[in-house]
Amino acid sequence: MGIDLVAMLVDETSLNSVLDEPWVDVFHGFENTAYRQRRIPSLPLLQRKFDIDIEAEILDWMDSKTIDSSISLRDAFKILEDGTDGLLLLMQWASPGSWEVWEGRCFIFLGVAIHRELEHVDDFYSESTWFDAIERVSGISAAEFSEQVVLDWMGRREKLGETIDESQDPKIIPTFEAHARAAESFVTLLDALQSNGFGLVVGRDHLESSKWGFGKWNLQSYLFDEA
Repeated sequence: MGIDLVAMLVDETSLNSVLDEPWVDVFHGFENTAYRQRRIPSLPLLQRKFDIDIEAEILDWMDSKTIDSSISLRDAFKILEDGTDGLLLLMQWASPGSWEVWEGRCFIFLGVAIHRELEHVDDFYSESTWFDAIERVSGISAAEFSEQVVLDWMGRREKLGETIDESQDPKIIPTFEAHARAAESFVTLLDALQSNGFGLVVGRDHLESSKWGFGKWNLQSYLFDEA
């Protein structure tokens, strides 16, 4: 369908507990599935990789590297040219879930959240956009936000001269349901950010890992600006 935006929650305690362990211990920990019990539980409605899949991706990436296995994973990431690739994989392991949506639909979801039109896709990855969304959606129920999103979508269709009659377009109902689900999971994501203190890392398909996230949670900054 197109490029997906990914807004990923990260549990910093889980992340740092592994980053500060020796490379060799981390490798064996994932290899023998010992870290599986340490992974934070997933959140309903959000997406994340299965344990076995993310473990395999981390192991494949680590196995392709030649490095002093006694140093910490964090220090290894700093030394390796593609260290942020490894960090992104570890963040996926330390995540309770992500909101993933077709990038083009973010004009609706984020626009409704912040009560204004977004002019460019770059706005979807702006720290200020997400701060506004967190503040404005606070206290709004998933059902209420979902209704606002659907009404906005229907209004946009009408302005373009598109039908909203399901008898004329069989895709109306599936699209309606997809928007409703995505809206509810969006509220789940923002509620979890406020109530649990997770970090937020926003990126997109095919974006180099060093450019994922903003502020402290930009992956390059997280490795090299951490005190």
